[in-house]
Amino acid sequence: MFALQAAGAAWTVPNTALGLLLGLVALPFGARMHFSRRERAFVFAHWPWGPGGAITFGNCILHTGASLDLRCDTYEHRAGWCVHPPVVLGDHERAHVYQYMALGPLFLPLYLLCGGIGVRNRFERAADRYALSGRGWWPWN
Repeated sequence: MFALQAAGAAWTVPNTALGLLLGLVALPFGARMHFSRRERAFVFAHWPWGPGGAITFGNCILHTGASLDLRCDTYEHRAGWCVHPPVVLGDHERAHVYQYMALGPLFLPLYLLCGGIGVRNRFERAADRYALSGRGWWPWN
């Protein structure tokens, strides 16, 4: 398992580098960085820009709050389609880390082809499914 995770982390290095760059730029503006073994990612808390929530680039998570342990509404909640409870933000973002590790540099183009940020994007629905059940992070299940 470790060898697969290491290969996935290597495969998505260009995406992780982008996340690290964005996170490091935010450090003088109040962001705080640590490595989370649970999320398998560098985490930048208190990221000072954006509408709130989190965004993942490879093995790097940028989030505007203090903790990824917060429960949050999903895109389904916002669209009024929702029948499930809010999800833990870190669990949702961990699914995106796994997606990046599997798809590497193909992740961003595929994510955008699937509709970008929003309820109809299969990557977001898979991340919510994973956050709810601990299974099903692959977007083509």
